[in-house]
Amino acid sequence: MKFGAVPVADALGAVLAHSLVAEKRIPKGTVLGPDHLAALKDAGFQEVTVARLEDADVDEDTAASKLAQAILAGVEGIRATGAGAGRVNLYAEHCGVMRINSAIVHKINAIDPMITVATVPDFHRVDADGMIATIKIISYAVPAAALGAATSVAKGAVSLLRPAFSSATLIETTIGGIPSDKGRRAMAGRVDRMGMHLSERVLVPHQEAPLAQAIAAAPGDVIFVLTASATSDVMDVAPEALRSAGGTVERFGMPVDPGNLLFLGRFGEKPVIGLPGCARSPALNGADWVLERVICGLDVSHDDIAAMGVGGLLKEIPIRPMPREKGI
Repeated sequence: MKFGAVPVADALGAVLAHSLVAEKRIPKGTVLGPDHLAALKDAGFQEVTVARLEDADVDEDTAASKLAQAILAGVEGIRATGAGAGRVNLYAEHCGVMRINSAIVHKINAIDPMITVATVPDFHRVDADGMIATIKIISYAVPAAALGAATSVAKGAVSLLRPAFSSATLIETTIGGIPSDKGRRAMAGRVDRMGMHLSERVLVPHQEAPLAQAIAAAPGDVIFVLTASATSDVMDVAPEALRSAGGTVERFGMPVDPGNLLFLGRFGEKPVIGLPGCARSPALNGADWVLERVICGLDVSHDDIAAMGVGGLLKEIPIRPMPREKGI
């Protein structure tokens, strides 16, 4: 691609690099035709800055579209917009969790600085019609060889995992009176945005035996346990109740704050998530990262949770009874 100032008379068929006003506005990116040149000449312009594509170049919109097609080859649930000004946006068609292959995205972005792909983070929860990536060709054209190199490695860069379950049961334990429904409302919002429904409210005393019975009887595909008193040890009431019911505890504690006091287990084929107290707030906490992956059918391992520490210092939730910094 050739770029620079040329006499107006020599600009036919070139791409205007900067918007100009000649009788009316001529936007940047316009392919200049005879009428444009006449208007520019009448307005007193002697020269204009343009880009002129060479034989080995691909124009920005075509390049962006081809790269989008390569990224989405074989991918379901993600759509691309039409190209404009060298940009194509990608949108999720359904709610779910995004998987981003960072190695592939890095390869694409390392080929030519003019070819760029920006995405949401890996494991990002997305709503239907949420933007998940943008492809932008920075200059007006790129070499066909560079575009070919990018499209050749693009397959598998992104995918969308849809929810694998349709229902959940929230079991709340009580000490004394009936608790506020604040926690239930927060959890109902979480499962609703994942296209699921929450079964009828379950309240049991904060004791191992009744909680074990409630776990065994839970109708939902996923079981959440929200205790009146925070789970503070792997042998505490809620984890022990899961074991008593015949389930297993796979992990207690996570390096995400708020959210440290989460536990993860299974009851038969059903995932069981022991929620930290911060789940009573709709604000983002560590439980969101685990439940979103679980709901979308991912096996969340000990190592997966251990790896959440980098970036795991989340915004403080004001309602916490023991904030990180007190009196400061």
